[in-house]
Amino acid sequence: MALNDFISVFFPYCVEKQPDGRYVVLNREYKPVGFKTTEHIEYEKYPICVEFKGLGSATAGKLSWNGDSSTDKIYLYNDGCVPTKSPEHMKNYLKRLEIFAKLKVVH
Repeated sequence: MALNDFISVFFPYCVEKQPDGRYVVLNREYKPVGFKTTEHIEYEKYPICVEFKGLGSATAGKLSWNGDSSTDKIYLYNDGCVPTKSPEHMKNYLKRLEIFAKLKVVH
C-alpha cells in the first residue's frame, strides 16, 4: 500500500477516462486524489468525474511521464520516476502538473 506519504494520497498519479468520456484524477492506489483507502471505490457514486477542455493526444503526451499520447489512462509518473526520489524527478513531475493545472474543467 502506498498510502503512507503525502504524494501518494494527494498528488495525481494518473488520469483515467471513464466510459462516458469524462475523467477521474487518481492517486497512487487508483483512488480519487485525497481518498486514503484501499476499499473499492465506484467513481460514479462521487462528484469526481470531469471533462477537461483541451485534453487531446498532444496534451496527453505532455502529461505522460513517458510521452504516451493515449488519452485513456495518462500516467504522470511511474515507479522509476517517483517525484520524491530525486530533485530531477520532482522537477519533471511539476512541469507536467503545471500543464495539467492550466486545463479548464467543462461544466
